[in-house]
Amino acid sequence: MRPSTDLLGSGVDGPVNVDLNGLGLSSPVVVASGVLPMDGEVWSSMEGVGLICTKGITLEPRAGNRGERLVETPSGLLNSIGLENPGIDRFLEAILPDLLRSRRSLGLNVAFSSLGELEELIGRIGDRAASVEVLELNLSCPNVDREGAVWGESPERTFEAVRLARSLWPRSVWAKLTPQAPDVAAVARAAEEAGAHCLVVANTWLGAEVDLEAGAPVFKRVVAGLSGPAVLPLTLRLLFQLYPKVSVPLVACGGICSPQDALKAMMAGASAVQVGTQLFRDLGCCGEILEGIRSFLDSRGLSVSRLVGCAHRASR
Repeated sequence: MRPSTDLLGSGVDGPVNVDLNGLGLSSPVVVASGVLPMDGEVWSSMEGVGLICTKGITLEPRAGNRGERLVETPSGLLNSIGLENPGIDRFLEAILPDLLRSRRSLGLNVAFSSLGELEELIGRIGDRAASVEVLELNLSCPNVDREGAVWGESPERTFEAVRLARSLWPRSVWAKLTPQAPDVAAVARAAEEAGAHCLVVANTWLGAEVDLEAGAPVFKRVVAGLSGPAVLPLTLRLLFQLYPKVSVPLVACGGICSPQDALKAMMAGASAVQVGTQLFRDLGCCGEILEGIRSFLDSRGLSVSRLVGCAHRASR
């Protein structure tokens, strides 16, 4: 259920505490998947975060894409990593224990190409990840059973994936939406109906770059994921679009680089925010964002829950 958004007074659980459909976090600031190295020492040094999401983990190891992987744009970052990761078995045996020693709340981002693969992924996790609070489904990966169609572009496929995850995973399931979906609202509703606890809005936007000297695409796969300041207005548009359509909490992802960005996202309907690209520029930005949120709320006697969605009432 979505928390109250009445602005007439402060919340009872502390100004920056958030309740994401039964998952309590001490901060609304979440580290997005694919940014931090999976290193417990680095995770321990992170301040101001309520949850850290891992890189996308797949059933088997992946080497990732060849060629250029990261290219800066005037107002963001293009990435073509290709889900490079050690695979679930290596992650559980060698990496997860180190991350858990950081004593940070952990979200496990998983990518899959079929329902059978998702089922096996969760099955291999079993009880070995009992301390993992969130299973975050990467719905931007292709479904091999449907001729490579992206999971999150179809309400039906999204429903199937989320429903399966909910039947197998005992804790919070987040559906990370793709902004490329022809009807994002329909996909969001399908994820909610299937039982998603939260919707992450959203994964990267598709972009491309050209090498002027070579007269060719910079990336071998031509397209890459665009993130950073350039996409904040797009994230806000999706929040304005989805907040009235679903009742589960929304987690903003895309362009959150400052306290002001986070506050705008919350006013547009996000109960929490994910920070990604900005961490490449400033590893301490999450603490700064949290302190900015806290200062804003304290000066007005508000809590996060009172801030969420207030821009919708103001626009009526």
